[in-house]
Amino acid sequence: MWSEMSGRSKRKELIILHPVGVAYKTDENKVMRIEIYAEYVEALEGIEKLSYIDVLYWMHKLTEKDRRKLKVHPRGDLSKPLTGVFATRSPMRPNPIGLTRVRLLRRERNVLFVEGLDALDGSPIIDIKSG
Repeated sequence: MWSEMSGRSKRKELIILHPVGVAYKTDENKVMRIEIYAEYVEALEGIEKLSYIDVLYWMHKLTEKDRRKLKVHPRGDLSKPLTGVFATRSPMRPNPIGLTRVRLLRRERNVLFVEGLDALDGSPIIDIKSG
């Protein structure tokens, strides 16, 4: 149920995201490379001093049907009760934004090599934050 808060409208607003790069698989197990677009390279300054970073990415392979699913069995375990997606780490959600803390292995100009990113090959990167 919607509630009126501080006189705010009940309307849905359109949010536009601008990817800052793309994640790709590498030949190394558990290592991915994140290619940052040229217009955002300046934002990488100082990142090589960090050991861990948080990577936000768009789970681009989810369908509209997947995005309408609001309850899931946690970790796909049917013995567990249906639970709201906001109370789980399920990829099924209205806005398929993934978040993973990864180990930053190295930076080569506009490319970051990271370990532990659970994004799929070709996933758009939305943002990167200090871990």
